[in-house]
Amino acid sequence: MSASPGAGSKAAPSAIPYIERGTRAFWRASLALLFAGYATFSLLYCVQPLLPAFSQTFGVSPAQSSLSLSFSTAALACAIFVAGFVSEGWSRRTMMTASLTASSLLTLAVAFVPHWHTLLVLRTLEGIALGGVPAVAMAWLAEEMHPDGLGLSMGLYVGGTAIGGMAGRVITGICTDVFGWRVAVAVIGVLGLASMFAFRALLPPSRHFVPRSGLGFAHHRAALLRHLARPGLPVLFSLGFVLMGSFVTLYNYIGYRLIAPPYSMSQAAIGAIFLVYLTGVVASPWSGRMADTFGRGRVLLASLALMLVGVVLTMFAPLGAIAAGIACLTIGFFAGHSVASGWVGRLAREAKGQAAALYLLSYYLGSSIMGSIGGHFWAVWGWGGVAGLVTVLLVLGLLGARMLRSREQAGAA
Repeated sequence: MSASPGAGSKAAPSAIPYIERGTRAFWRASLALLFAGYATFSLLYCVQPLLPAFSQTFGVSPAQSSLSLSFSTAALACAIFVAGFVSEGWSRRTMMTASLTASSLLTLAVAFVPHWHTLLVLRTLEGIALGGVPAVAMAWLAEEMHPDGLGLSMGLYVGGTAIGGMAGRVITGICTDVFGWRVAVAVIGVLGLASMFAFRALLPPSRHFVPRSGLGFAHHRAALLRHLARPGLPVLFSLGFVLMGSFVTLYNYIGYRLIAPPYSMSQAAIGAIFLVYLTGVVASPWSGRMADTFGRGRVLLASLALMLVGVVLTMFAPLGAIAAGIACLTIGFFAGHSVASGWVGRLAREAKGQAAALYLLSYYLGSSIMGSIGGHFWAVWGWGGVAGLVTVLLVLGLLGARMLRSREQAGAA
């Protein structure tokens, strides 16, 4: 660990040391990427509790107001895929820093916009800017961390996204009640900038990645085809779809069930459900450590099974059973995503940023596609239809995880 970056670049790749679990560099890197994960998800999701405020301020319908989030997530999905290609020719650290800076400044700009369409343009640009973090962060960890500590470090990064997803919603909700939505958005932007400075100060330089210029379409196309032909990787990509699709579908429509009789819960009480995200802060690093110890396939299977148990629990009438089901699904989701995202970096032999981008593209497509389809199931069959849809999706995920577990046992994954 004492070699300088310059010395490391002259050594053979096998001679360059990886960051070992438990070392000072390990914790600095893990904390840096926790800040990056926090900033990404808080900046992305901070507008979700503000949709009614947008309707009141700009005179738009609820459906139009929701575009402030939909445009960002759609742009993010596309940007992540492009970032996977572009990142092979850029410094990992520089790209993530630029992404966090731009998205934070765009969030600050949103706080001052006078017109609705200007807000939508800024939120779309913010989604594009944020694309430079998730895939590159996963690639950095896969390249720099020793395999024995990759699961824990990836878990800490995913835990940071859980904190950000919750904080972006909770902080804006509280600040809006006291100061108004513009101040709330500005606070999130300032916190994003602070997280960027912390990330920049803590992240060690890359030792196992050197940007390569002049990589044309033929190179990227060949790398893409190799990822899709690599045994195990397409299954992991599909699991990203399953995990996020199941999670978002349940969260999207559980509120409709709880706001109706016999529960008749208030919007504030339903909003408190997001506090369950805190379980992801613990579940992500814990599952990563368990995967390093007991095997990724075994932990991934357990995570998906826990999500399935959670869906079944939401089918019961008592509110306690529903709350327990939401908690189980949340813990299983963050644990499964932590393991699957770390496994992508292990299986990808080259162009790890592109491999991470493919996983995250599938991940966000799961959110968009299944989240929308779930609405039709709710309209026709109610909660039973939503739970049935998610159950089928998770069963398919379990089959995929079982295939990966078999390959792992055979020493092929």
